Amino acid sequence: MSTTVSVGSAAQVSGSALVVRALRKRFGDVVAVDGLDLDVRTGECFGLLGPNGAGKTTTIEICEGLTSPDEGDVVVCGGRWRGNTRDLRERLGIQLQETQLSEKLTVEETVRLFRSFYRRGNPVERVITLVQLDEKRRARVGTLSGGQKQRLALGCALVGDPELLFLDEPTTGLDPQSRRQVWEFVESLKAEGRTIVLTTHYMDEAERLCDRVAIIDRGRVIALGTPRELIASLGANQIVFFAVAGGESAFPEDTLATLGRAVRATRAPRPTDGGWELQVDAPHEAIPALLEELVRRGMRLTELRTHSPTLEDVFVTLTGRALRDA
Repeated sequence: MSTTVSVGSAAQVSGSALVVRALRKRFGDVVAVDGLDLDVRTGECFGLLGPNGAGKTTTIEICEGLTSPDEGDVVVCGGRWRGNTRDLRERLGIQLQETQLSEKLTVEETVRLFRSFYRRGNPVERVITLVQLDEKRRARVGTLSGGQKQRLALGCALVGDPELLFLDEPTTGLDPQSRRQVWEFVESLKAEGRTIVLTTHYMDEAERLCDRVAIIDRGRVIALGTPRELIASLGANQIVFFAVAGGESAFPEDTLATLGRAVRATRAPRPTDGGWELQVDAPHEAIPALLEELVRRGMRLTELRTHSPTLEDVFVTLTGRALRDA
């Protein structure tokens, strides 16, 4: 989709911790980033949201100075990745999508090693306490759980007391409890007023943690705003999912158009999971109308559920496909 949906006022370059303009990056015939623009305000948690392969990690690696763009301009904390970049790097904290740590070192030795890369920053003891690994300070990295390793990686990103923190898919592969622990940790960083750029393909993660999000698809920003603004842009109070015996092919599309007029659907539904989704203003009108139509046609309802609109629904509306299918 070529049109970007922008909700709310635009960020101002002055007072921005990160400014990206017309960013492009190709890998052979693959266009990973395609003319991307971003403004991340100082003190906010900004999310890059999209499916795997959307260009999130490539974008963040360019912003971190790890990858060079083919075109475009990146300003990080008022500086550019040119010449002597040590001063700029010491103002950033970076947690990569996959952080490879020596499994034979202890937690304390690992944090102390990363702290040695910075001329100034947080004391080792404070970092270990901050990521809640006091009881594991003498444990070897190889003995830690997935969630503990992820918190250790976050701690390594904090040793320099960064102005801007990059978190690339911080909860990928974690169990639900570990994910929530990482969320709580990120929320504590937000409370300190740190600027955070977070990439994720988890919609619930973005809704909980991010002040604003840019939804990225095929290397472009297709929507920008707060989670609440983007969800409100759908104009629907509820999403109604239903399935009938025989799958989605058993329910004629002309009936969907009739239901849309009857229940004030905001867009045409899509086939999904063997059923249909419908965005509606008034579920108390939509559901009875749907049930009456099914009875009239002699169809057997096999599933019916509703949910409040989410960022997943925003993505579906803009791209015509589910995030997991992208």
